[in-house]
Amino acid sequence: MIEPYRSFLSRSSFYSPRLLANRGLSFLGWRSWCWVWSGSSSLLAVLLLLGACASVPPPRNAGNACAIFAEYDDWYPDAKAASQRWGVPLPVLLAIIHQESTFRSDARPPPRTWYLGFIPGPRPSSAYGYSQALDGTWSDYMMATGNHNAGRDQFDDAVDFVGWYVHQTAVRNRVAKHDTYRQYLAYHEGHGGFARGSYRKKTWLIKRARQASWLADRYRAQLAHCEPQLAAQPAGWRLF
Repeated sequence: MIEPYRSFLSRSSFYSPRLLANRGLSFLGWRSWCWVWSGSSSLLAVLLLLGACASVPPPRNAGNACAIFAEYDDWYPDAKAASQRWGVPLPVLLAIIHQESTFRSDARPPPRTWYLGFIPGPRPSSAYGYSQALDGTWSDYMMATGNHNAGRDQFDDAVDFVGWYVHQTAVRNRVAKHDTYRQYLAYHEGHGGFARGSYRKKTWLIKRARQASWLADRYRAQLAHCEPQLAAQPAGWRLF
């Protein structure tokens, strides 16, 4: 069995940023599809492009907005652009993504369970990526926004999707965009389910929505200290 890229990269000394920096290469930043480096060796550049393209590891400190954006500096302009485009507070966007995937680009629901080896359990959800968007809802987003090349494992697309969905909830369900608790319930249950109150008997979901609200407040307090510096810094260099 071929070892997954992510597992290989996590233990490989060859792809260590520190080691490659010692070899004269400069680490320029992460994208969800590739590490971006600069250097004079075309061979190393090819090896990096072919071997280091992998899903982005989640932030080391997903509970701290300042730490998240310090680790992935291109995420801040992406998240800020989505916040401004859809009129959704940045902490609300981060809190929803945290609760859905803990910022894992390749997050998926558990696989289908089989009872007694042959009785199929519930079919697994099609949710995937940072936002855990379903296939159909993601298609709706691409159609509505014209972002036809959007990828659920791309942070910029995923955070824009969350902003779009929160905006739709505000329009359809009349939930304030800063109301993280109710926005998360609607995000999880869908606009129709939320309107029907499908969440009321799901104590675990209500608990998660309260956690999302608490997280948004925490992110808001953290950003009050670091956002001026984040806004003043240019985004990390990108290949495209």
